Amino acid sequence: MHNQTFLAGAHTDNIHMIMERIGQNFDVVLREFRIGGSGARAAIIYISDLADVEKVHEDVLKPLMLVGSGLSGGTGSGVEVGAVVTVGEITEANSLEVCLDNILRGETVLIIDGRSGAFILGTRYWESRNIEQPISETVVRGPRDGFIETLSTNISLLRRRINNPAFTMVKLRLGERTQKEVVVAYMDGIANQKLVQTVLARVGKINLDDVPESGFIEQFIEDNHFSPFPQVMNTERPDKVVAALMEGRVAILLDGTPFVLLAPVTFWMLLQSPEDYYERWMIGTLLRMLRFISTVMALFLPSIYVALTSYHQGLIPTRLAISIASSREGVPFPTLIEALIMEATIELLREAGIRLPKVVGQAVGIVGGLVIGQSAVQAGIVSPIMLIVVAVTAICSFTLPHYGVAISIRMLRFGMMFAASVMGLYGIMLAFLLLCAHLCKLKSFGVNYTAPYVHTNWRDMKDNIIRAPLQLFKLRPRFLRPKDDLRSKS
Repeated sequence: MHNQTFLAGAHTDNIHMIMERIGQNFDVVLREFRIGGSGARAAIIYISDLADVEKVHEDVLKPLMLVGSGLSGGTGSGVEVGAVVTVGEITEANSLEVCLDNILRGETVLIIDGRSGAFILGTRYWESRNIEQPISETVVRGPRDGFIETLSTNISLLRRRINNPAFTMVKLRLGERTQKEVVVAYMDGIANQKLVQTVLARVGKINLDDVPESGFIEQFIEDNHFSPFPQVMNTERPDKVVAALMEGRVAILLDGTPFVLLAPVTFWMLLQSPEDYYERWMIGTLLRMLRFISTVMALFLPSIYVALTSYHQGLIPTRLAISIASSREGVPFPTLIEALIMEATIELLREAGIRLPKVVGQAVGIVGGLVIGQSAVQAGIVSPIMLIVVAVTAICSFTLPHYGVAISIRMLRFGMMFAASVMGLYGIMLAFLLLCAHLCKLKSFGVNYTAPYVHTNWRDMKDNIIRAPLQLFKLRPRFLRPKDDLRSKS
């Protein structure tokens, strides 16, 4: 039944086969009519909520019923239909499955008595939200448009920025039941062909009933499923995707989500923002260094406090040690428990602020933090210095531009605190060495996660922690192994 083809000229049987397979759904429209001039029987089938009904009426029904002559009998091609019907896309189909698939995607199927097969008419249309500024990646200077949930719109945002025939897109279908459209995009002549084939192979192996969001694809194609760090970047910004494509990376677009995946990625790429390139190089370098320092503080600050107060009081200046001791007087918990209580409270407030409506969420985050923190200090549950440490740590974590790596740092922060509570600064050092070993071993589609530092590639270090002047960016990153190494000829 799944390979069933249309019967040659069996008009009623062909309609019956389609309607039997698509079911008696209220939004499925079957309109039978006679073609003007010849009087041949014909029918169109479409879904009212997915097809442009006005286009069906004006560009399909009206031309066929009023002027459509000479379209009956024989096995003629779609040229004659194209001379009457004024839609832009017309293809022929002899397979029942092809017709059903196109109807479910918003196209209209035209069946003419005496013709074998059917005609697929391009009438796809559905409502979508307007293009807006990305919520998760805001910048002070830069483009304000972001991807939306419609795949065709997202592709147009990239096409508008890349006026080059080398921009290549490969369409796949994912989801055994839903058949979602997935597009793997890359720049032919720049991207390494082995990388492209690897991405296509991994995406093609995904076998699920449904792929509702690009996060499903990300989890299936990453190299190490047990690593806390994201090995595929997601973004809502078209300019970010274009910049990655021009370096030789591959983009993955899924219909139904505004988040586009980029592969491969490095750790330093996750700490960068598009704004770094739109400002002068000194400003971009300063912003990157601030983010790098913030990342270090977000990871280590609570654990260092726990280690110093629990094991290494001699390393604290005398006046500061006396101040810390006096502030902790009356606190019933050890430093680790105190830190865990405050960190867990901050995480709860952060999660509550995200899930609540925007205005209410901001109020809960600010008021909740002030009220709970002040009440906890007055009740003697936590010390004021711990409240300051946790607040500074939270602010530092907010500076990270990528949500995935920010979550990873927040998780690892708890591990660092446990290591500090067991062995003090030695525990922090051992945990950091294990973390560095993991990062050096980790790969993203064959690219070292800590590149270019893992192989000491000095040429590519101009665009990591520092951002050198754009005039020095004449070559593409070597670790991506691009076909065309030259980025600028000036």
